[in-house]
Amino acid sequence: LGMFSEVKFPVPWGHVAAKAWGPPEGHPVLCLHGWLDNANTFDRLIPLLPRDCRYVAMDFSGHGLSSHRPAGSLYHFLDYVSDVRRVAAALQWRRFTLMGHSMGGSVAAMFTFIYPEMVDKLILLENLGFLLAPEDTEAWLKSKRMVIDRLLSLEAKQQTPKARSPEAALQRLLEANRHLTAEGGAILLQRGATETPAG
Repeated sequence: LGMFSEVKFPVPWGHVAAKAWGPPEGHPVLCLHGWLDNANTFDRLIPLLPRDCRYVAMDFSGHGLSSHRPAGSLYHFLDYVSDVRRVAAALQWRRFTLMGHSMGGSVAAMFTFIYPEMVDKLILLENLGFLLAPEDTEAWLKSKRMVIDRLLSLEAKQQTPKARSPEAALQRLLEANRHLTAEGGAILLQRGATETPAG
């Protein structure tokens, strides 16, 4: 298990990088590093673990070889949970083990709370997990899962913007915003649309 391969997963702002060890058909284990660390956190641990597993250690966005989020963006724990969901989808892993160190343990615990059907085992290294007040649990779970699922669904459906004539663009804007007048719509389109050779 000393040999590994580099992997990249496309995301809207670039890519998430990862290292993979073990047989591709092995039991899937996703490894999450701590704050300001990277996938190399697991270099000495993975060779000591069972050889029949497929270990993938990802670099969180802005860490290691992964792309940084756009300038001015914040790095919230829920964004890291979304990154885990993206990587699991790219790997086509429906059920897997999550192993997290420090901050990665908090992200792993949060992911497990939001997507319990996807995690068969949770391994926390130097981490307390993820704690919520009991009265907040159900509402928090529903809202966060909905946010992540909608985001990933929108990303999957993203298409190249269509070019329209100025008249067709105005018509579409007016149909979607019945409160606008044609004059008001034309004013908004001056700054709300970009002219290209195609329209």
